Amino acid sequence: MKNINYLIQYIIIIFLFLIFKCIGHKIAINLSGYIFTIFGPLFRSKKIIFNNFDKVFPKINIKQKKRLLKEMWFGYGQIFSEYVFIKKFRDSKKFRQKIIIKNKEILNQIKLDKEPVIFISGHFNNFELMAQSIELYGIDLATVYRPLNNKLLNPIMENIRKKYICKNQIKKGISGTKKLLQYFKKNTSVAMMIDQRVSEGINVDFFGQKALTTTIPAQFVKKFKSKIVPVHIERTKENKFIITFFKPLVFLETNSIREITLQLNKLLEKMIMINPSQWIWTHNRWK
Repeated sequence: MKNINYLIQYIIIIFLFLIFKCIGHKIAINLSGYIFTIFGPLFRSKKIIFNNFDKVFPKINIKQKKRLLKEMWFGYGQIFSEYVFIKKFRDSKKFRQKIIIKNKEILNQIKLDKEPVIFISGHFNNFELMAQSIELYGIDLATVYRPLNNKLLNPIMENIRKKYICKNQIKKGISGTKKLLQYFKKNTSVAMMIDQRVSEGINVDFFGQKALTTTIPAQFVKKFKSKIVPVHIERTKENKFIITFFKPLVFLETNSIREITLQLNKLLEKMIMINPSQWIWTHNRWK
């Protein structure tokens, strides 16, 4: 039954990708946004999303929840459609002009120092453009990703990521962590999302609730004295993107892995609050 579902998903997604390619970026992101607004709630539990809202916004009312839910699904749909145009975001001057990079001097300094750093962020709108922009800036980069459950779609997404987003892709997991270490020792910087629940993480406060959180960035700080560079992306009303690079974080030698991980979660909270509807709330973050 699972394989049949995967096949149906594959056919639908390939069909939509063909339509998006034909109608162009401007129309595609709006069409896809509306499609996800209608059908997204059928595939992901609204209960989980609303519970997440309650944890972060305890005073939010049902009307506000529904508006935030609708805006999130619309943005999710926009991200989905833009995989069709990800090559243009890399190669086309017209599409690159849609991306505004703030604090370029931080990237310039990383290039001058010739030392690898850990870029951290979350699943914001459109998160794939962050790693793509770092690599295009001339920084040797490897990025951590979670393979899709659908075995038919995953090879397509892996190919898109390797060709047009970041050539060095590391699968999430124990074997991936070893590969990440290998890249880092070869002076390759690493980009990773820290907003998803991980089984090998530790329970650290996140919006007032304990949440399993990855300790990989903190371990690199302790072992290699690595610099942690936070990155945030936001879609504007004109469908441009503002990618902000923050100053490398400074930690004390006495800071423990738990203390560092907590600081990173607090920073992630601030990023989410910049524009809550542009964070993907579907993850069962506090399970």
